[in-house]
Amino acid sequence: MTYRGWIIGGAFSLVTSILLSATALAFGDVGRGKAVYEKHCQYCHGRDGAGDGPAAGFLNPPPRDFTLGTYKWKTTPFDEMTPSDDDFVRMINGWASHNAVPGWDGLNDTSMPGWSDVIGDNDIKAVIAYLKNLSGLEAPVKPPIDMKAKVAPSKESIERGKKIFADVCSECHGDEGRGDGRKKLKDDWGARTWPRDLTKPWTFRAGSAPVDIYARVTVGIPGTQMPSFADPQSKKALSDEARWDVANYAASLVAPYKKPGEGTVIKAVKVEGALPDAPGAQWNRAAFESFYLAPQMIEGERLFTPTLNSVSVKALFNDTEIAFLVEWDDPTESVPGDESVMALSAGEVFLDKAAIEFPASLGRADERPYFGMGSDARPVDIWLWQNDGAVRSIRARGTASVEDGPDKVRAKGAYEKGAWRVVFKGALKREWKDGASEGIFVPVAFGLWDGSNGDKGAKHTMTGWNYFALNEGGGVSPYIWAIGAVVVVFILELLWFRGARRGRDR
Repeated sequence: MTYRGWIIGGAFSLVTSILLSATALAFGDVGRGKAVYEKHCQYCHGRDGAGDGPAAGFLNPPPRDFTLGTYKWKTTPFDEMTPSDDDFVRMINGWASHNAVPGWDGLNDTSMPGWSDVIGDNDIKAVIAYLKNLSGLEAPVKPPIDMKAKVAPSKESIERGKKIFADVCSECHGDEGRGDGRKKLKDDWGARTWPRDLTKPWTFRAGSAPVDIYARVTVGIPGTQMPSFADPQSKKALSDEARWDVANYAASLVAPYKKPGEGTVIKAVKVEGALPDAPGAQWNRAAFESFYLAPQMIEGERLFTPTLNSVSVKALFNDTEIAFLVEWDDPTESVPGDESVMALSAGEVFLDKAAIEFPASLGRADERPYFGMGSDARPVDIWLWQNDGAVRSIRARGTASVEDGPDKVRAKGAYEKGAWRVVFKGALKREWKDGASEGIFVPVAFGLWDGSNGDKGAKHTMTGWNYFALNEGGGVSPYIWAIGAVVVVFILELLWFRGARRGRDR
């Protein structure tokens, strides 16, 4: 071969290599994707992608089984099995949402984190290619649905959507959209599922704007009983405009006060005269504070499939008593032996319960009792209500040492359209009042039981320690200091979490 031939041949090989490399990056390199998957993904999703990794049994919802090729969160049409590559990217990096949980960039209300700060774009493309390879998915034949012809969320559109929702959606999502419909649901894998609580859009997996909800109504959620309302074969098929109206109405159901924020201080408001025994206008003087609930997984019987995710609380007090209004969404009113409740439950039905926990005595801020029912050295007092009307005061020195408590507690609860509202009343302790004059806040924690979910005993959801403060009219400066401290702690914890995750994935 001549020198010129060597030059031409070398140039041709170089160009070919570049084109092949570009093609591999554009569509993803399966081998490279497998290596990235094994480094970051197999611990939950399993070595072979079957959703059976060592952590899978501890996660709710369970990790996706990639070998089946069924993906819930996609924008390709209902009769197109393969998500778009953009859908895959959003599943991996997190579905951007204005209602996202602060500090969490993954799929809301799941254990799936966002990976954009850990895995580069080319590696994400490679992982997508590997995931498709696991189930033999081909490139989608049909493009994503057209979401440009949007119907504005006008008053008229929302009103039309409300009527359609009552006809075709309330059976599952409930009259008020709290997920309390009278229909038992299971997914294609046999797991018990509950309809989404539409008043809490920060729990939506794939975005909560009207355009995101429109996609779910149009495409459906594969693998679940959420159908496509664009399927012409369905008796409940809706026009494009009607689907936009439903999306606009669903987006309007948000209850902002239910979203847990960065604050952890319940600001108790002083009133004159008797405290209310039930929800009513008098409670409008106080503001709700909302807190995340976590399943109890520390000791005793543990809860891996919680149905309750947040609780909202406000407080009033007078010279002698304090009252707490505790509110939470619950898909069922749990009545043991009730056939209609049994038909919806995952198994045996127990009572719904709520508890408020305080330190038995106030110490230094850094000497709070263990929030899981205290200890011998630092006991706690618990006010417990259950939906058969029973109320109990408890003194606990750990889970193994429980006795009747010193407090005289009264409580009444009412269930209406997917929500419990319970009013607790008890004596206002002298040390709480004395502490208020010094700007001292009282630690308080909450626990909830969903009896239809099998919650009982140690198997329940709970918060960590938060605080309540009595405002005796001395100004707001204690609140400002407390909120400032809470923000600082939140930022430090967020930085620690991100640093820990980066360190883990290096």
